[in-house]
Formats: sequence, C-alpha cells, structure tokens
Amino acid sequence: MKCSDIIEVLNRRFAESYACSWDNPGLLAGRREKEVKSVYIALDASDEAVEEAAEKGADLLLTHHPLIFKGIKRVTDDDFVGRRLMTMIRADMSYYAMHTNFDVTGMAQLAADKLHLKNTEPLEATCVENGIFQGIGKTGDFGQEMTVSECVEMVKSEFGISHVKVFGNLNQTVRRAAVCPGAGKSNTDNALRAGAQVYITGDIDHHTGIDAAAAGMAVIDAGHYGLEYLFIPYMAEYLKEKIPELEIMQQTRTEPFQIL
Repeated sequence: MKCSDIIEVLNRRFAESYACSWDNPGLLAGRREKEVKSVYIALDASDEAVEEAAEKGADLLLTHHPLIFKGIKRVTDDDFVGRRLMTMIRADMSYYAMHTNFDVTGMAQLAADKLHLKNTEPLEATCVENGIFQGIGKTGDFGQEMTVSECVEMVKSEFGISHVKVFGNLNQTVRRAAVCPGAGKSNTDNALRAGAQVYITGDIDHHTGIDAAAAGMAVIDAGHYGLEYLFIPYMAEYLKEKIPELEIMQQTRTEPFQIL
C-alpha cells in the first residue's frame, strides 16, 4: 500500500482539517508514493524513535507531535531537526504527524473514557460538525463523588503512570472534572468556567497551579507524555483493524525524563 493510501485512511477518521491553525500535521518528510509495508508509531520523532524506526526498516514513521512546526531554511547535521530528517531520508522512510487533528477527533474522548466521565462536552470548542461542537479536551462528571486523593489514584491506574503533581486539597470532594491531555495551561480558565472541581492535564506551572487551587479547582498534572502516550497503542490497534496487512511497530513506553 502506498503512503498516500494510508494517509487517506487516516484522514477519513482524523482529518487534517480539524487541526488548529498554528499546528503542522500531515506528511512532513518522504514520498507519498512510497510503498509502505511497515509502520513505526511513537509520540515524538525523537532521536531514539527515528533511529529505531530506521534500524527496524520501517517504511513510515507515525507520530503525534510534529517534528517541524515552523519554516526550515536548511537541512544539515548542525541541529537535531536536520539530523533526524537526514536519517529518515537516508532510510527512505516517510514521516507523518497527526497532532491537534487527533486531539480533536480522538484524544479528547479517549482520555474522558479513561476517566469514566459522563455527559462530556469539549473543553475548548474548535469546530462544529453536524451541529455538534468538537474540540480540545473534555469536561464531564464522574459517576460518583470522590476525593482528589482518590481521583489521583484513578488517574495513575488508568493511564499507567507512577507519579503526578497535585495542586489543591487532597481531601476536597470532586465530581465535575475537566481533562486536557498534553499541555493544558491555556485551558485552565476554560476548566474553571465549566465548573470543574478538578483538572487533569500536563505541563502546569507554579503560578497557574496555585491560582487554580485558590479558585477552588484542584489540578492533577499527570505529565504531557503521561496522558498522551495512549496515542501509540490506540493508533496501533486502529491501523491493525483498518489495514491488517501492515506490520505495526510501537516505541516502548519510556518517560522522556527521570525523577531522582
């Protein structure tokens, strides 16, 4: 199957048109006419992911985060972007990213389902389809009240993570929640306006966290990688179902940092 055919399959469910205006999803390197028999899936086009995909002979690298966000004036080995692109080109490996288009059409509901949220609505509406708002993140209600501490344990269990950072009172009782996988700072006010009592997201800084807690909303920072890793197994299963003849390879789950 050609790379262009796989992109067509992906766009039927996760159309690039759903992406935010600042984003850069799509085919970022390689040939559309490339014959693809194997796909390597990772969250980022990191050195490790690109090198492993090339070593394993992957024909297509599929990531959530785009390696390229802005214009590039040169492709050399002077910087990490150039080095990674050169590795892909040498390996004749095409590279496709699906970022906020996946956030809108997949990630938001996947995260809400992990938390068993009911009556969900977009946290940040970015478009309307058939009269229904879609967007980044979700707000919703837990099936029953729980403490922030109990919510923390659920987040750790459901997303398979060992640690989180929490702002707010661990004994506070919550039922209304908001979730935004990735970097959720910009949607903190939206979570407050939606009446969320707890906000589950990543990359929350000191002042955003303490201000949210002061406003009565606890924040569980489960990490950017911690919440978005679900992209990898989800897309692996999706491609196996839609294109069963493809060989699917997944990057092993490894946090991009260490806590010592």
